[in-house]
Amino acid sequence: MNQKKKIRVAIVGVGPVGMIMAVKLKEAGCEVILCVRNKIKLNLIKSEGITLEGVMESTTFFDEVYGSIEELIEAKVQMDYLVFSLKSYQIEKAAQQALKLSDGELTVVSAQNGIDVEQLLIPVFGSDRILRMVINYAGNLSAPNVVKVTFFTPPNYLGSIDDNRSEKAEEFAEILNSVELHTKAIDSFELLKRTWEKTILNSSLSALCGVGRLTMAEAMADPDTVELIEQIINEAVIVAEAEKIKFPDDFIRRCMRYLKKGGNHFPSLAGDVINNRQTEIDYFNGKIVEYGKKHYVRTSLNLAFTNMVKAMTNKNIASRIPGAAGSFARGIIKKGIVKDKKSSVIYQGGDCFLGVDLGSAYIKFTVIDEKQNVVFRYTLQTLNRDRLAHRQVMKAIHTDFDIKYSCATGYGRKHFIESDIIKTEINCAAAGVSRDISGEKTIIDIGGEDIKVIHCDENNQVTNFYMNDKCAAGTGSFLSEIAERAEVDVSEMSRLAANSVYDKELNSFCTVFAKTEIMQWIFDGISIEDISRGIYLSIAGKVAKMKLLPDVPTVMIGGVIANHPYLGSLLHEKFNREITIVDEPQHTVSLGAAIIAQKHWMKKQYKKSNQEKIEVK
Repeated sequence: MNQKKKIRVAIVGVGPVGMIMAVKLKEAGCEVILCVRNKIKLNLIKSEGITLEGVMESTTFFDEVYGSIEELIEAKVQMDYLVFSLKSYQIEKAAQQALKLSDGELTVVSAQNGIDVEQLLIPVFGSDRILRMVINYAGNLSAPNVVKVTFFTPPNYLGSIDDNRSEKAEEFAEILNSVELHTKAIDSFELLKRTWEKTILNSSLSALCGVGRLTMAEAMADPDTVELIEQIINEAVIVAEAEKIKFPDDFIRRCMRYLKKGGNHFPSLAGDVINNRQTEIDYFNGKIVEYGKKHYVRTSLNLAFTNMVKAMTNKNIASRIPGAAGSFARGIIKKGIVKDKKSSVIYQGGDCFLGVDLGSAYIKFTVIDEKQNVVFRYTLQTLNRDRLAHRQVMKAIHTDFDIKYSCATGYGRKHFIESDIIKTEINCAAAGVSRDISGEKTIIDIGGEDIKVIHCDENNQVTNFYMNDKCAAGTGSFLSEIAERAEVDVSEMSRLAANSVYDKELNSFCTVFAKTEIMQWIFDGISIEDISRGIYLSIAGKVAKMKLLPDVPTVMIGGVIANHPYLGSLLHEKFNREITIVDEPQHTVSLGAAIIAQKHWMKKQYKKSNQEKIEVK
């Protein structure tokens, strides 16, 4: 007897929604193909699978994991369904790339929420081949390959957008239902209504949570925000009715009840706002505004939140969130940056060198090419929940770059076994600064736990250095703790201090006593601007007590100056000298480590070459 052919499903976009679907489809017996562009996530999924926690619990491994749509095409991967689980702004490009995967039998599934997102696929695949899914589950990433499933409010809805592939919608829904990811197959008219319904729910909270830094539970616990949410929904319902989409009389009440079940969860769009990423606001509140204009319906609240989200992400306001100094953007991992716009693959044929700075707050990775141009940067929290995360970063780097030699530095360098050599951060700081600023100089490095003053001679060699390594006074951690006690947003301190002419500084550098002194300032009614400047003055005073060379350039590096530029202005005033802040000051030490790695490798190559010449003779 012939065995029934297994259904093959490819998923492009492996965020929480895509990962949950992938696990469930595999549990249902499908052959699941994943397309994962993020190298760290790709390596983790290959080695450790995908883990679901929370509402759903499982660990699932996948045999077919690819790094791009191009790899799928090159491998001539066959599939019955192609699922797009991407952000709306990523769909158009991905669909164009995936066109070569398409044949007349392939069914395309749009697994995104938002109004009209399926329209992005129609020009490529045609309306008769597209299914649209309304997702009613959600999760957050605990690690690149781990999803904490925060809720599932069944059912999901699935339909053919023009009813030409209704049987495929029923088949796909049946697969998901077999593993309790309850999904209802519906016709195109019901699908439109359910799409608007879910978008209204998303629009009511997502932008608000992003702007207010609130989880769904926090937003629904405040009577003032609850009233605002209800008004946002009411605007959207009026627009929907103008589009001939009818909801029951108790629809708003049902929405509020649904939203109360959201839990301590940041909606996806809110997470994008908080992490200063591009958002899908145009397909949520923005679509409600667009259709409102079509019918001359005022949508003031939806318009306000649409414009606020756009302004915040465009102006980088969202990145200025509270956090511990030394870990200035708490919980946010900066992604790798390739300086030019070419793919990093071009460096696989060239010689690259890696520097790793294991600081008290962050691990910084820098890759340079043979000309000492920075081609990749990455920053990872030292106290990241995933203790093996740095290994995944290393795997990604070695996958994309031909690393000839590596150097580790910083507090944790002696325990970092993945590097070829280790060097002190003093020497690495000097090497990093000297790439662009040659000659005699003084380097001030304010980090999370110490302050270093480094003197270099005309040959860029370290001649002396000073450290306040007995306590954290004047460092990033001191700055953070004092600011927290003063109830000053660390990320706003530079702007606040710049508006003050206050000239009093803290008398104590002991964090405990300084906190008490700050409380007295608050009781005395000193403004937040003056408190901010007073804290900076204290740090500047600490630096001033360390030995600085006269009449030589002074350069500042480190995480503190990267996030508190006003401190540089104060030191300029205090020393009456020009203070140069290098580009990417938080990565200067890891850059220097990469440069030292390159120099060691070149020496080894030179010795090897000479040895070969001797042997030939």
